[in-house]
Amino acid sequence: MRTIVWFRGKDLRISDHAPLRDAIRAGEVIPLFVLDPYFFAPERAQRLPHRMQFLLESLASLEKNIERLGSRLVLVEGKSTEVVPALASRWKADRVVAHRWVEPFARERDERVAAALGDRFALYEGETLLPPGTVRTGDDKPFSVYTPFARAVRRSLHVSEPEPAPKRLPALPDIEAPRAPLPTLESLGIERNPNLLEGGERAGRARLDAFVRDRLAGYASARDRLDEAGTSRLSADLKFGTVSVRTVWSRVAAADAPKEDIEKLTNELLWREFTHHTLWDRPNLLSEPFRADFQGFPWKDDAAWLEAWKSGHTGYPVVDASARQLLGEGYVHNRARMISASFLTKHLGISYKRGEAHYLAFLTDGDWAQNNSGWQWSAGCGCDAQPYFRVFNPVTQGERYDPEGGYVRRWVPELAKLPNKFIHSPWLAPPDVLRAAGVRLGETYPRPIVDHAQARERFLTTAKAHLGRDRP
Repeated sequence: MRTIVWFRGKDLRISDHAPLRDAIRAGEVIPLFVLDPYFFAPERAQRLPHRMQFLLESLASLEKNIERLGSRLVLVEGKSTEVVPALASRWKADRVVAHRWVEPFARERDERVAAALGDRFALYEGETLLPPGTVRTGDDKPFSVYTPFARAVRRSLHVSEPEPAPKRLPALPDIEAPRAPLPTLESLGIERNPNLLEGGERAGRARLDAFVRDRLAGYASARDRLDEAGTSRLSADLKFGTVSVRTVWSRVAAADAPKEDIEKLTNELLWREFTHHTLWDRPNLLSEPFRADFQGFPWKDDAAWLEAWKSGHTGYPVVDASARQLLGEGYVHNRARMISASFLTKHLGISYKRGEAHYLAFLTDGDWAQNNSGWQWSAGCGCDAQPYFRVFNPVTQGERYDPEGGYVRRWVPELAKLPNKFIHSPWLAPPDVLRAAGVRLGETYPRPIVDHAQARERFLTTAKAHLGRDRP
């Protein structure tokens, strides 16, 4: 049997790869990756510079791994919906196998390929721990609250041992296989960012090893600290599939670490599961709020405020640090993401869709399901969202999770010499303290573009009027 293994950007590995495993067992294998203009046209790729850098590095790693095993990754340019059926016919492939994606545009792509190939096209699970759409309430409906969803998953979940990488691959069959070169950042018009995490399976597995060894113990308390390296930093690996979610779950669950730390990390994996299952059941979430009463919400359209938020010049240090971290290293600490998202939607009253699009453009781990759910959660309009009337105070959040100002000092260096007492509220510092720190408000660092108390009250008044309900 001749099988095309269609790698598609979320499974860029050779270990724990069920389609590849089954293809090897069945006979001849043709590893394929399609350079679809949906992602690889320069004008599109340039909008996603950090993800594209990680993707290209991960593809280069996959190429080397496949060559080391005795085969070759066939790179082909063109639209996947046209290229894959045509190649299956030209190469006389018996099957085309790939991992399923949950996004609506990906499901439409797969439906078109399935229409052309029929039962020769097979999709495997692997993006999530359980197949999307299979976790249901007692009334056989999708869950809309995370906690009961997580309980249901834990009751039914059995994570089998991840498959090791194959020891060899069959040589590429005698076919007319194109040799399209792997694009480079230069060819796509993207400047390399040296501050991004390295892509690829080897780098991802090294990150997993380091996290389990050095940071899993203490994760439950350290994960919220902005000034410490307390998170796993595996989000990009899970997004691109350089490490499978099953591998991460298995390694963490079997680790010699305190139970509370293991449970906290696996809860994060279950939140990821929740967002993917939710998008599968409600594909309109990428364009509409989960809560119907948020339809038509009177968001503000203030270009100057939006630009200040994007560039990190709002006058609120922790918000500005998060904005600059995103642009600087394609990543934002999860606590900082929540603070920043709350500030955009509630202090500035700007639609979560603006923030969602900006984050998706610059996050290396930019994942449609998780990014959308995070932004809707912060705005108060999402599935199991925080209440709309909960508005994060960026000063107290900074003081709590960056108590010595290390996070702010790294990303907002113009404030680096301020004492801890004023690092999160420089406008409260006496003039002599500002002078000693070299800070000139309104010149070297902006004054707050909104007053916290006034902005909070403005949002609550607007939300109460639109939603038609009293707030506590």
